[in-house]
Amino acid sequence: MHALLRLCRLPTVFTALADILLGYALSHAGFDSPQTLIALLAACAGLYLSGMVFNDVFDLRQDQQERPQRPIPSGAVSLRTAILFGALLMGMGLLSAALASWNSLWMALMLVATILAYDGPLKRTPLGPFVMGSCRFLNVLLGASAVGIRFASVWQHPQLWVAGCMGIYIVGVTLFARKEAGVSSRISLVVALLVANLGLLGLAAWIMNWTVSFGLLIGFGAVEQPWTVLFGLGVVAQTINRRAMLAISDPQPRHVQQTVGTMLLSIIVIDALLLYFKLGDAGVPYAIGTVCLLVPAVLLRRWIPLT
Repeated sequence: MHALLRLCRLPTVFTALADILLGYALSHAGFDSPQTLIALLAACAGLYLSGMVFNDVFDLRQDQQERPQRPIPSGAVSLRTAILFGALLMGMGLLSAALASWNSLWMALMLVATILAYDGPLKRTPLGPFVMGSCRFLNVLLGASAVGIRFASVWQHPQLWVAGCMGIYIVGVTLFARKEAGVSSRISLVVALLVANLGLLGLAAWIMNWTVSFGLLIGFGAVEQPWTVLFGLGVVAQTINRRAMLAISDPQPRHVQQTVGTMLLSIIVIDALLLYFKLGDAGVPYAIGTVCLLVPAVLLRRWIPLT
């Protein structure tokens, strides 16, 4: 069981679940349908964890050389078992999406195609980080996919803008983790950090309504003092950048992997801040609940690595 949990990198799933809570809040006035939300969370968990499993399935040859301690190359999990486990998780994700709504199923199918495209042929190409960013983009929209009958209802602001910014952030995280098994290039790490910060800047632009200057009306939040949310986002950005600068100064695998872990766990806090911004005081309990996803993620990472 421990080997299977390592295979799917269980602690990281809580960052994806936070995206679902955010996407749902962005597209609804409140959490008015618990059954639908639970189905979306289950769909997200199944698809995300299956993506992690198939990532190692496709990476078997590389892991045999660079990460022989991983479950499949070490023999802790057979290749056949891994494939069956990944397929089971993916099937569970699709079934749960169908229980949420037909639009959710379509979004889940798009996410499956993107996950397999990344895990398989595109990961090592220049398109790899952008495809991974697309997975996060679609995951946020999966949370918003039950908003209406028409599929076009999903592709509206503010969820479209926020999903895009989160996708850009993940492009930066993926670029940062590109060579985490070895010594990374300082230049590539700097570029990756700039891309991640660009995603955070896009979120700040929505919070402070700076997009109006460019003719983009994304929508307003319910918080009376948006600068408080911006301050919280700034604290998260400062934490990420401080950790990243340490990795850039000494780009050894341990430092880079620690930075990637910080970047991933920060997603939960970012999602909670944005959820609070969208719903205002009524969203405080849900924002706190989202932040609480950090607890199992941090506890589990002691036994199961994030990267």
